[in-house]
Amino acid sequence: MRLCQGDFTRETVYDGDPAAVAESWRDGGAEWVHLVDLDGARTGQVRNGAVIQAVAQLPGLRCQLGGGLRTEADLEAAFAWGVERAVVGTQALRDPAWLCRMAERFPGRLVLGLDAQNGLVATDGWLDISSTPALELARRFDHLPLAGIVYTDIHRDGMLTGPNLEATAALVEAVALPVFASGGIGNQEHIRALVPLRVAGCIVGRALHERRFTLADALAAAASPLNSKPATSAAALRH
Repeated sequence: MRLCQGDFTRETVYDGDPAAVAESWRDGGAEWVHLVDLDGARTGQVRNGAVIQAVAQLPGLRCQLGGGLRTEADLEAAFAWGVERAVVGTQALRDPAWLCRMAERFPGRLVLGLDAQNGLVATDGWLDISSTPALELARRFDHLPLAGIVYTDIHRDGMLTGPNLEATAALVEAVALPVFASGGIGNQEHIRALVPLRVAGCIVGRALHERRFTLADALAAAASPLNSKPATSAAALRH
């Protein structure tokens, strides 16, 4: 399922079997699937463990999970299920020391989730907007052994109007960590526009669900002389 601008009253259910959808994207060329536990993001506790495990254990597909990961035990459980990378957002803002400890314990396996509204970090499934600028939080953790940063402009998410290129470019320039763009991608041109920014990759959700283009189209759009190989394309599943 997908939300529009993080609004839980504006949800669209595309398929009742996330694992089957993930498997079809794998067969179409996806190397990664970006999986979000929406119930977990809202409640602060992972709620869809069985679904997550089914997706994460698909052979030939690597899983990146976000939503409700707030404790060390949550991370341990996710990795035991077969999740490759865990996205942490809310807890990173609430307890920076905790993120530092977890990054040292799981080097290269945590991703900082920066979900922003008007440049400010949102938490708790985007239900609360903090007073912390996204760039400030990114710089604060840039020294950690993280796998990267996923940047999402909430106003763009699910709207198919294109990513926030200006904010994404500013983030890429501000940090050394790899930056993954998320939110708003509705066509191949939106992906092509990200390539000169040197993002590490982008996350595509609604546009793939609605077959506005294929995963093969997305991978082709990401290919550029600026890159030694096409940017990693991650299809998005939210359950």
